[in-house]
Amino acid sequence: MSAIHSICHDIWYRREPRGWQRSLLLALLPFSWVYGAVTVLRNRRYDAGADRTEHLPCPVVSIGNITVGGTGKTPFAILTARGLQARGFRPAILSRGYGGRRSGSGNVVSDGRQIFLSPAEGGDEPALMAASLPGVPVITGRERIISGRLAIDKFAADVLVLDDGFQHRRLARDVDILMIDGQNPFGNRRLLPAGPLREDPRSALDRADIVVKTVVEKLPGNDFTGDSSADAPRPVFRAAYEATGVAPGDGGEAIPPKALRDKRVFAFTAIAAPEKFQATLEILGARIIKFLAFPDHYFYKESDVRKMAGDAKSQAAEMIVTTEKDGVKLTNFREFYRNIHILSVGLRIDPGEEGFFGALIKLMQK
Repeated sequence: MSAIHSICHDIWYRREPRGWQRSLLLALLPFSWVYGAVTVLRNRRYDAGADRTEHLPCPVVSIGNITVGGTGKTPFAILTARGLQARGFRPAILSRGYGGRRSGSGNVVSDGRQIFLSPAEGGDEPALMAASLPGVPVITGRERIISGRLAIDKFAADVLVLDDGFQHRRLARDVDILMIDGQNPFGNRRLLPAGPLREDPRSALDRADIVVKTVVEKLPGNDFTGDSSADAPRPVFRAAYEATGVAPGDGGEAIPPKALRDKRVFAFTAIAAPEKFQATLEILGARIIKFLAFPDHYFYKESDVRKMAGDAKSQAAEMIVTTEKDGVKLTNFREFYRNIHILSVGLRIDPGEEGFFGALIKLMQK
């Protein structure tokens, strides 16, 4: 875990920080109060209609969270778009394109048939979504309204899925899906930068139409108490990260995740919650000999891959494993890419996808 990520994680999620961490937390609190006041004012203006929201002529589904990263927004956006596509809709994904070099709005990462922008240009998460969703256009830009109009006019989209759109209130949405970490939903309950919260959880829950709690461990069969009925005032679902396959970078046939059991694994990633990737590998029984966590959205350099390859060899690793989000950024390092394995991880919904999509489509059609 990077030093900054480790410091923030300790302050935000440790119940009682001590010593210098407590001093840092106290120093950050005034900035949190200012951030909170600005956020409250902004939300009140939108709620009162003082700040105008713009409507588009098709349903808009927003998927987002109220903490900084790590709740499964991107895999859930993939699941949602794929499920809507399977049910006869023509979805398009709108993303801000964080980390990509391409400025402006209406940047077509993929038209559903061809990928036009590299991860460096369009962002690593849009690149992953484009690679994972044949037939679904992926468009980036800060102004989602511009991207949404393009998706409708050029690609005939009849539903728009906003990736990380909960706080983007300028574009009116028909359904707000709020992703919450089921194990530690709000950290120390403080707003940025003293805590991980983007806004007050109470006001966020009031705006949410569907709540999805994500967990790492396998879902038990019969202990979920959330109301997942399509008629519930606010349907609540749970989703677990589920490893679906391990693909070799050399283009060989994918192997089942259970093949990682007892393997000496050198693992690395640059995602918002690297501890969840590590936990998934441990659940699969991998023997992790080294785990490297780079900052979220980090773009690897030649020196990085050269060092990782050398470390893995010196430590007699049987496999080098990373995530799909990292994999899309490594294809230019051909020799290294051929020697890694990419763990595919999706989200499985409890008590089932049919219940979720039933609730979603009903809300879309109101």
